[in-house]
Amino acid sequence: MSENKSSSELTGVIIAAHGRHYLADVDGAKLQCVTRGKKTNVAVGDIVHLTRTSSDQAVIDRIEDRKTLLYRSDQYKSKLLAANLTQLFIVVATEPGFADDLISRSLVAADAAGIEARIILNKTDVTASLDKTRERLLPYSSLGYPVHEVSARAEPEHAVATLAPLLAGQSSILIGQSGMGKSSLINLLVPDADIAVREISAALDTGKHTTTFTRLYKLDELGAHSSIIDSPGFQEFGLYHLSEGMLERAFREFQPYLGGCKFYNCRHLIEPQCAILQALSEGKIARMRHTLYGQLLHESAQTLY
Repeated sequence: MSENKSSSELTGVIIAAHGRHYLADVDGAKLQCVTRGKKTNVAVGDIVHLTRTSSDQAVIDRIEDRKTLLYRSDQYKSKLLAANLTQLFIVVATEPGFADDLISRSLVAADAAGIEARIILNKTDVTASLDKTRERLLPYSSLGYPVHEVSARAEPEHAVATLAPLLAGQSSILIGQSGMGKSSLINLLVPDADIAVREISAALDTGKHTTTFTRLYKLDELGAHSSIIDSPGFQEFGLYHLSEGMLERAFREFQPYLGGCKFYNCRHLIEPQCAILQALSEGKIARMRHTLYGQLLHESAQTLY
């Protein structure tokens, strides 16, 4: 991203966010940024137009139109995760246990946002629980979500060889619960990640809480437009912002049956002659996924913002 006609007007990409403080990369230079007024609608990955206010500070004037936007939400507010993504990686592991609910919600969020989703199964060297974990991931791989098996600690070279081609030319984000080995994978893929995190922490004045902010790393060695975003570990993925129409389209296994219901405004819960419920009874749709759909439908009706 580069400087425009006026020396004070810049274009950059947001590489870190912490509260209302942001860090932008402008041709390799890092600028601390704030928004005008109280707006906080800036996401990591956003391309922004800036006005420099000092040698290392700037104000965000406007955000370029986003190609995609990934965010989660609860009943009261939404939290932006990242902008302009092309793919999402959900990191799970053989141990500790992971939440199916988080995986399912992440996949729905990705499909709703038009982002390709993949699952990384880490810690495959823990063979005692490997078969059971593979079995738990079958419902997702059967829907067409690829599962990539790696062991960041035991086989780091294999992990890099597996993931690097998938990251080339893509804007990716890694999400997952704490303890899944996400940081180990980032450190493999971005060898100077620790240094970058310390620099970002210093710039944003976050002290020691380096795991509480989202940050973007450029992967120039994998080709132009290659980047990976690391997000804080979280246990819940609220999707209160998805409307009924968005939800039914975000469940990819529903798509062959949409439009086949007797009633045009069918909610696919208890309605008669519902094509989705028929497919569910025939085992063509997993009950776990339909139950989640019902939960998300209920959540979307509770939104207060």
